[in-house]
Amino acid sequence: MIVININPVIFSLGPISLRWYGLMYVVGITVGLLIAWPYARSKGITWTQIEKILIWAILAGLVGARLYYVIQQPWGPYISEPWHILAFWEGGMAFYGAIFAVVIVLLIAGWRLKISTLKLLDVGALFAVVGQFFGRIGNFINGDVIGYPTNLPWGVVYANPNSFAPRHDIAYQPAAAYEALVDVLLFGLLWWLRKKVKPGILCFVYILGYSLSQIIVFVWRDNEVVFLGLKQAQLTAIGVIIVAVVIFLVLFRQQRKLTDKT
Repeated sequence: MIVININPVIFSLGPISLRWYGLMYVVGITVGLLIAWPYARSKGITWTQIEKILIWAILAGLVGARLYYVIQQPWGPYISEPWHILAFWEGGMAFYGAIFAVVIVLLIAGWRLKISTLKLLDVGALFAVVGQFFGRIGNFINGDVIGYPTNLPWGVVYANPNSFAPRHDIAYQPAAAYEALVDVLLFGLLWWLRKKVKPGILCFVYILGYSLSQIIVFVWRDNEVVFLGLKQAQLTAIGVIIVAVVIFLVLFRQQRKLTDKT
C-alpha cells in the first residue's frame, strides 16, 4: 500500500489557512496560462484580448465548479455556515460546473470582442486540462477524491488526520491519481493535434475525452448511485457528450457555410 501523510493545510495564521488545494489552483492557472498563451497568439488572439477575458473566465470557473459541487451535497451545513459555499480552497469542486461557466464566458467574450468562438474554446481547452491536472494533485493531498476501499498494491492510505478520507487506516482506490493520469493523456493528445486540426476540434476532443473518462473513472469512485446504476457525474457526462456533439455539428455546419460563401 502507498501511505500519504501530508497535511492538507500548509500553515495557519489565526483563522487564515494556506492549503495545498488552493495553492495547486494558483499553480495550475499560472502554468495553464503559460502553455495556452503561445497557442492563442498563434491563432491571432492578442494579449490585450486575453487580459479582458482571463479574470472573468477564472472567476466563472472557480464559482461554477464550487456551486455545482455544493448543489449536489446536503444543504444543511451550507445553510448553517453559508461562508463555506464559496470556500473552494477547502476542496470540493465539480469540474463540470467550471466547464459550463467558462464556456458561457468565452461565448460572450468571443461575441463582444469579435474573436472566433471556436478558437477561444480551443485555447480554453488547453488551459483547462493543464489547470485540472494540478487541481487533482490538490485533491490527492486532500483525500477528497477517492475510490472504494481496496487491497490493490497501489491503494492509498490517507494517514493524515486532517485529510478528508473517511478513514485514515485503510487503503482506497486513488481516484484523484486516475483523474490526473487522464489529464496527462488528454493534454498529450491536444498538444499533438493543436497544429493539425480546424478550430473547435481541440475543445470537442477535450470535452469528449473528459466526459468519457468520467464515465469510466466513476466506476471506482466512491459516490452515490442515483439512477440506473449510474452516479451523478456519469449521468452528467452522458448528457454533456450528447449536447457537445449537437452543438459542434451546428457550429461546424455554420462555419462550412461561411467558408463556402467566401
